[in-house]
Amino acid sequence: MIPDWLQRLGVPGIVDLHVHFMPDRVQQKVWGFFDRVAETGAAPWPVTYRFSDQERVEILRRLGVRAFTTLNYAHRAGMAGWLNDYSRELAATYPAVISSGTFFPEPEVEQVVADALAGGVRVFKVHIQVGNFSPVDDRLTPAWQQIAAAGTPVVIHCGNGPHRGEHTGIGPIRELVERYPELVLVIAHGGLPDYAEFAELAQQHPNVYLDTTMVGTSYMEQLAPIPPDYPETMARLAGKVVLGTDFPTIPYAYAHQLEVLANWGLGDAWLADVLWHTPRRLLGDA
Repeated sequence: MIPDWLQRLGVPGIVDLHVHFMPDRVQQKVWGFFDRVAETGAAPWPVTYRFSDQERVEILRRLGVRAFTTLNYAHRAGMAGWLNDYSRELAATYPAVISSGTFFPEPEVEQVVADALAGGVRVFKVHIQVGNFSPVDDRLTPAWQQIAAAGTPVVIHCGNGPHRGEHTGIGPIRELVERYPELVLVIAHGGLPDYAEFAELAQQHPNVYLDTTMVGTSYMEQLAPIPPDYPETMARLAGKVVLGTDFPTIPYAYAHQLEVLANWGLGDAWLADVLWHTPRRLLGDA
């Protein structure tokens, strides 16, 4: 049982910084996409936690997840505002929800981010691949400036996996970090498949972190296997790694991601940091 395991680690629960809760019509489209993954020749992707919002909140509670995000991401202009409204309402309904926001390079981005911060957003999500925009697009300057000044972390999907995009990869993120060194970035999926490059970036820059979403799992090892020395790399990055899972749209049980991390053999203190201490520190709770 996960709660018993957490007790042995000496932490009261899990803080998961990469969980998705979306408006139903958006969520159904996302699940529909993964239902069709096998048609592309990839391995089937059965959605393990295809339940209502309330049911999924309860599942996370039973698993020992004390706090979790609702990472929506805008992939076109005009979406961010109503996605943020949904996330704000969910946070008001369920105390475990970490108020989450998103934004897109559009004329209204400065106001969207200002409204989100004023409304209590504690973490942002952007998806470079799906949104097909550059993180150093000049239209985003007022957004990055506000977020950096606030110290609010941004979970950013920017790696070349599962598919390379026009603006994905390490180069644009290096430029972003150079422009805004105070910006707190959490690299989703460890930047897969460019694990080593993003780990090096996290080691070099105090405000760059990695999340573990799908890293080393049975499904992702078929597509983007971790390097043989990756556990040693993660050990050197103690305090710079946070748990992410991609719940609910994962093709295996939630516990599998935890088993992968435990099997790296990096010790209880490292795991406690990943699951609890480091994400709480990023959120200003510790």
